[in-house]
Amino acid sequence: MMGWFGIARLGLVQMALGSVVVLTTATINRVMVVELAMPAILPGLLVSLYYGTQFLRPRFGHSADQGGRRTPWILGGVALLALGAICAALSVGVMAQNATYGILAAIPAFLLIGLGIGAAGTNLLALLAARVAQDRQAAAGSLVWIMMIFGLAATGITAGQLLDPYTHTRLVQVACGVGMIAMLLSIAGVWGQERGPALRQKPKSEARFADVVRTLWSDTRVRLFTTFVFASMLAYNLQDLILEPFAGHVFGLTVGQSTALGGMHHAGALVGMLAVLLSGTLLARWVTVPLRVWVVGGCVLSGMALMGMAYGGTQAAVWPLGANVFVLGLANGSFAVAAIGAMMRLAGEGDQSQEGLRMGLFGAAQAIAFGLGSFIGTAMVDVMRLVSSSDAIAYGTVFATEGFVFLIAAVLAMRLTASNSDAPRGAAMMPGE
Repeated sequence: MMGWFGIARLGLVQMALGSVVVLTTATINRVMVVELAMPAILPGLLVSLYYGTQFLRPRFGHSADQGGRRTPWILGGVALLALGAICAALSVGVMAQNATYGILAAIPAFLLIGLGIGAAGTNLLALLAARVAQDRQAAAGSLVWIMMIFGLAATGITAGQLLDPYTHTRLVQVACGVGMIAMLLSIAGVWGQERGPALRQKPKSEARFADVVRTLWSDTRVRLFTTFVFASMLAYNLQDLILEPFAGHVFGLTVGQSTALGGMHHAGALVGMLAVLLSGTLLARWVTVPLRVWVVGGCVLSGMALMGMAYGGTQAAVWPLGANVFVLGLANGSFAVAAIGAMMRLAGEGDQSQEGLRMGLFGAAQAIAFGLGSFIGTAMVDVMRLVSSSDAIAYGTVFATEGFVFLIAAVLAMRLTASNSDAPRGAAMMPGE
């Protein structure tokens, strides 16, 4: 059984993944749209491209299930991710000289990013699901996810300081430094973790990939949980690529200031996850907060925070944007923690070793939602900026739409947590409950 020290070590890998990804979804996106005056749909399509590659997550997980080793997939994935981020930063400099060549250079870079995070992320969580006791899975998933958010926040805030005043050379230097640190953290995280037998010894699956996927999808609990993951992540990601351009166009923030604002969002998510984790462990003897309060409440509060941003854009001179973004992150984090624990529990079920495939299926649902969210959010901004003379109204329309999607996710969450017969068992449990 993996102890807390081993779990925390694996959290270093998740921290590394978050540190690299934040440069592509936040900083590089902002530079394309504001500094290079590219249409917002360009980074939206590029990020959708890398999310599209994550349709391969089930295949990555299934191959590791059959091979019996996840460490090579994790380290190889992190290496591809870091290389892709550096190439993406280089492509931005090329875009400044020649837009066509720069875009052509960005395409393989974002493909590498997608392949890397898909291979590493899927098998990292599968390794946790296979080697962590069930009574620790929710807390372990929370700890690892919190460490990823910490990586996002720390990189966003630190990179924000290093990037002012902005130059393309400085961006490439930051990307190289983050990639090197991510690789070192990942090696420290996985070294020796697969020594010894797994907690739950299961025979390897010898069935064909397509047959295993078909059987797994026939499980009602898996389908319902996958649907919730899709809906909540679609709502979450509609704002991901437009937050920093919104800060630049409407509030006039610099590259460093808007990057730090993205870090503020992730810091809020970290606080929200910590609050849920503590309420289910250390504080459980005094107060018990039902899961539906965190999940549904998190979705509703997210919607309200987005409505606030939609209104705040029209009051840019006085609106507390940083506080608004922090509350949005706080709400996002509250429902994410519970989903991770449920995901690990469902991944560990079954008579054969299928943790990688199950994690890959949930990850693919998230990838579809993130890819659609990236494209729809950026495309809506471009369309609204064409038909409206006000950037505040253009961005505000997208934020209001996203708030409505969060309300739909809240309805799905109510059904998921209220139905004991249909909802996955893990979705109805939290650490300490």
